[in-house]
Amino acid sequence: MEGQQGEQNKSRIVKIDSVESWDYYVSQANSQGCPIVVHFTASWCMPSVAMNPVFEELASSYSDVLFLTVDVDDVKDVASKMEVKAMPTFLLMREGAVVDKLVGANPEEIKKRIDGFVQSIRVFIA
Repeated sequence: MEGQQGEQNKSRIVKIDSVESWDYYVSQANSQGCPIVVHFTASWCMPSVAMNPVFEELASSYSDVLFLTVDVDDVKDVASKMEVKAMPTFLLMREGAVVDKLVGANPEEIKKRIDGFVQSIRVFIA
């Protein structure tokens, strides 16, 4: 059982570790018309840590969305550039612009927002 679980849990979330990696992934996603969901987190913030499995689950559910995670202590410049002041903060982005922002650990609300976000994009593309 344990072996299977390890293979299943290959993360689809990209961990941002620098301003350069942020710029790279955001510009790649923009050029491909790929929506982005970002989780701004901190290792010391328990609500953020509690949202990690929820974020993993969402990343597995939406294969056509780029999921990024940013530790605000590791990449302060990105957090300040995106005006993140509390953890966890979730940003939903399209074409380089933030289209929605959710502050706080609310699994049901983030699922609902991402679902609505993805639906609106599918309609937008079609």
